[in-house]
Amino acid sequence: MKRALATAALAGLAVLTACSFAPTYKRPDLPASADVYKEANGWKVAQPADDSARGPWWTVFGDPQLNALEDRVAGSNQNLKAAYARYEQARAQARQARADYFPSIGVDANATRQRQSTTRATSRPGAPAVFNDYLLDADLSYEIDLWGRVRNEVEAGKDAAQASAADLAGLDLATHAELAMDYFSLRADDSTQALLDEAVGAYGKALQLTQNLHRGGAASAVDVDQAQTQLQTARTQAADTRLRREQLEHAIAVLIGEPPAQFSLKPEPLAATPAPIDPGLPSSLLERRPDIAAAERRTAAANAGIGVARVAYFPEFSLAAAFGFESGQSGNWLTAPSRLWSFGPSALLTVFDGGRRAALTDQARAAYDEAVANYRQTVLTAYQEVEDNLAALHQLAQESSSQQLAVEASQRALTQATYRYKGGIATYLEVVSAQNAALQAQLSAANILARRMNADVLLIKALGGGWSSSQLDANASATGQAPVAETR
Repeated sequence: MKRALATAALAGLAVLTACSFAPTYKRPDLPASADVYKEANGWKVAQPADDSARGPWWTVFGDPQLNALEDRVAGSNQNLKAAYARYEQARAQARQARADYFPSIGVDANATRQRQSTTRATSRPGAPAVFNDYLLDADLSYEIDLWGRVRNEVEAGKDAAQASAADLAGLDLATHAELAMDYFSLRADDSTQALLDEAVGAYGKALQLTQNLHRGGAASAVDVDQAQTQLQTARTQAADTRLRREQLEHAIAVLIGEPPAQFSLKPEPLAATPAPIDPGLPSSLLERRPDIAAAERRTAAANAGIGVARVAYFPEFSLAAAFGFESGQSGNWLTAPSRLWSFGPSALLTVFDGGRRAALTDQARAAYDEAVANYRQTVLTAYQEVEDNLAALHQLAQESSSQQLAVEASQRALTQATYRYKGGIATYLEVVSAQNAALQAQLSAANILARRMNADVLLIKALGGGWSSSQLDANASATGQAPVAETR
């Protein structure tokens, strides 16, 4: 009979300890996504590279200099180091929550000499007013998690650690993408600089020729002024391009953790072409974006927070125990007669708190609603970014084709204008106009190529850069596995 009662009691305790007041969590519903991206409909990239970028995605561009720079980001970028430290903090907080699964044990030892008041109500006649007290004891306290407070805090801590891991992966992706965009913009400026330097040289020769013709009476002073204006305008553009390139070089230095004064890149015109990227299906985006994973994990943590808040309505049960020795003399301090012990359960129930618990529960529910809205907005923004950059790549490819035709036509027009001017059947204004048109066509072509490269980088970033939510292992917060290479 006693054994049956004990078994029933243990079974009842097991049922109670399985309680949890957090709502059953499921991923929030999202607006139905299309079967394919709208901007990819009717447009197929040539020879997609293995469906999606994996690992060091920047290698798809085939630029050794870019690869070398990207490899230096993880170990040197200070923002990534700060994000890694935040991830470590989140893991430590998850371990703190797990510690409540176990009892807390403390040891206390002290030796005091005291004098008590002889006039207090509890003083005994003849008792010594001055005495020694030697104490050595161990105390144990343990919260019985009947209502799931500890389990929900552990779950919330694990979810928060996984969200922090996704944040770190997202920042890592954004930092690499920013470096790639800065690098391609710098190389585009190198192309622009080469065109402007060539134009400055050509305009200088044209000015010299015009001045010679003017001195011989074959050209007017207006032609000389036009040639001078054209030359100085090109020099101004070249100076502005050099400034922009220097600032991009400084930005790249900071991204790889170097002082700008100690870093430089040799000028080299942009010769890359956009890499073919298959965007995949819209439904796969949920698994490929670290910011989506972070938002979803924060939603799960907020759901667990509701359970923690609701537990406050129920009594808190705990066990306490103590064992030790206490004596007034050191000689018999650690002997059997000096032993002391205590053991017993306790329960604490808040009867009235002026609505504090209700307010905390409402706050937890509102925090969950906020997390759900943030998650849905993150997903919508992700779809927008993919569509934006698919559209950009599509339209810029068409712009590149038409602009190349414009470059060729402007070169033919410049050749004809030069012949006509040398033959005396056209004014120098016609030559200036043709030269400016040719230069602007070439500069526009270089700018379009830079925009195509940046749109390609942004598309890879929008698709998650090869990251997958499977990297958020369920035990990441406990195993100590870092989501990216350690940045210390």
